[in-house]
Amino acid sequence: MTYSIVARDPNTGELGVAVQSRYFAAARLVPWAEAGVGAVATQSFTETAYGPRGLALMRSGMSAPDALAKLVQEDAGEALRQVAMVDAQGRVAVHTGARCVFAAGHRAGEQVSVQANMMEKATVWDAMLDAYQHTRGDLAERMMAACEAGQREGGDIRGKQSAALIVVPGQPSDRPWQDQIFDLRIDDHPDPIGELRRLLDFARCHQRVEAATQKASMGELEAALAELEACCRAYPKEPEFASRRALFLAGAGRIPEAVQRLAELRATHPNWIETMRRFAKAGAIPVTPEQIDMLTSQ
Repeated sequence: MTYSIVARDPNTGELGVAVQSRYFAAARLVPWAEAGVGAVATQSFTETAYGPRGLALMRSGMSAPDALAKLVQEDAGEALRQVAMVDAQGRVAVHTGARCVFAAGHRAGEQVSVQANMMEKATVWDAMLDAYQHTRGDLAERMMAACEAGQREGGDIRGKQSAALIVVPGQPSDRPWQDQIFDLRIDDHPDPIGELRRLLDFARCHQRVEAATQKASMGELEAALAELEACCRAYPKEPEFASRRALFLAGAGRIPEAVQRLAELRATHPNWIETMRRFAKAGAIPVTPEQIDMLTSQ
């Protein structure tokens, strides 16, 4: 039904899980991750409880192998289950039940496990691990490469429908609601892995924009503008990026450029000028409504 990967990045400690399935909204059931604790993929006639219960056991100090062994022992339906876990120390555990639908199997590597069931070919999990191990980049990029390799190898024999990717930090913060680096979900799409790749790239740009905003707040306007220019080139139709660029240009004293960018924004997304006025009136952006009017009246 599904192929997935759980992994820990030994350099950053980040933990992640990614999945693709011919099943609607697989993200509701399969992927689980918690900063500083671990990641779980639970699939094949899915028993969702493996996710929260597995994280709870690892949070209590139990290793991934011990946590999975305990849960499998307690599960009367274990022969139909496929579950993988990785803990915050990089210890990996995986179970493919004896009655999982062919082709089903798994392969574990250093701080990573890939697993699949109901695949077109029995080579999917090997292709996934090979891609993960030979791809450079952060954890999200390597897991994405593994999922793309699984699909190239044939993927789910029934076809494609949903996908998800979650990455969390290696250490929790005092704000657990913010302890997610990526949380991307595709519930129903003809090319879920392709769409997941698009969202991952878009999410990275949003992160760059947020970093640029932080730089601007510290007075590093030129560095912030360089980040925003790159994002605007990558996504020229995204008004969020374009509006921030115009504001930063104005803040840097580059008024003619700010006027030009706002004119371009008004031509393609006219409601965003009014949106900016409302943000300014609320004090949510560092300009006044009058300044917005001045920049857009030229």
